[in-house]
Amino acid sequence: MLEEIREQPEALERTLKAELRGAEKLRARFEKERPRFVVLAARGTSDNAAQFGRYLIEIVAGIPVSLAAQSVSTLYKVSLRMEGGLVAAVSQSGESTDTNVVLEEAKKHGAFTIGITNESSSTLARIADHAILVRAGKEKSVAATKTYTGQLMAFYLLAWALGADLDIDDLRRLPALAAAALKLEDEVAARAERYRFMDHAVVIGRGLNYANAFEWALKLMETSYIVAERFSQADILHGPIAMVDQSFPVFLLAPPGVTAPVMRELADKLDGLKAETLVLTDRSNNLAPKGALRIPASLAHKPKRGRAALPADLYTPIPYIIPAQMFAAKLAAVKGLNPDQPRGLSKVTRTL
Repeated sequence: MLEEIREQPEALERTLKAELRGAEKLRARFEKERPRFVVLAARGTSDNAAQFGRYLIEIVAGIPVSLAAQSVSTLYKVSLRMEGGLVAAVSQSGESTDTNVVLEEAKKHGAFTIGITNESSSTLARIADHAILVRAGKEKSVAATKTYTGQLMAFYLLAWALGADLDIDDLRRLPALAAAALKLEDEVAARAERYRFMDHAVVIGRGLNYANAFEWALKLMETSYIVAERFSQADILHGPIAMVDQSFPVFLLAPPGVTAPVMRELADKLDGLKAETLVLTDRSNNLAPKGALRIPASLAHKPKRGRAALPADLYTPIPYIIPAQMFAAKLAAVKGLNPDQPRGLSKVTRTL
């Protein structure tokens, strides 16, 4: 798991370089026929990547996005009208049975289909009208890391293809930002020691990093068997905050930008409750509380002259998840567990 976490800068660079030409073809297609809506189908870690894709496409491309309820197709056998829509399925292996069924049904009923996968010879890549391949190389760890960030890169390319005013040069910065995040490994290991006896936690994000809250929690669950709930900053205030008391572990993803003020307000509230709070941010966020774990790079987006104003946290999700992945791997080691062999799990899961 740790080896694959460290491989992410190179995997991201390969993915962007190899898939850019295909994204250019998609952009030309969508300029002629823009989808009225987008539906994303995925499970597990890929579903968390799809959650990011939903926020990204709606924010920068202005197209409504929903996450597929896959049981509608697989268990209830209901066909949906998909004319004028784009349906994208996301799967590391490309062999997730229910995800592939959703894509096949969408294709039958009028949708243009895209498959995002790490396996070029997979069923998903074969049945999709267009495949965006994650070039992460073989992923041996059951806990997905490099394929997750590769899927996030794929969604940046898809959003650009859908007409978003993204700068490809900004995407080319992401491997370097991922490498900068890796420099936190020693500090992350030291922080993980404090949580040796943790058996429950809450992970909180907002906006573009909401998906990372789900992914961080998933990594804690599958590698260290932590009961990890995940919430948006808004949702936890609608009731679940009541379970937080003294020494309750809470992890916050707090990038600069529009979410920073509300995340700081939440951090202050948690401080008042004497919760055991760890805030992940970067050096450009002057609203982050003292003691935050800071990525050693400024990730705030500074649009070039003449380009559309884009959110300051636009490119934070990839570098922000990397310390969280390392934290999960280091915590498992501290607890005497092997994150590469989580109980009851295998690399490919097939469900209907």
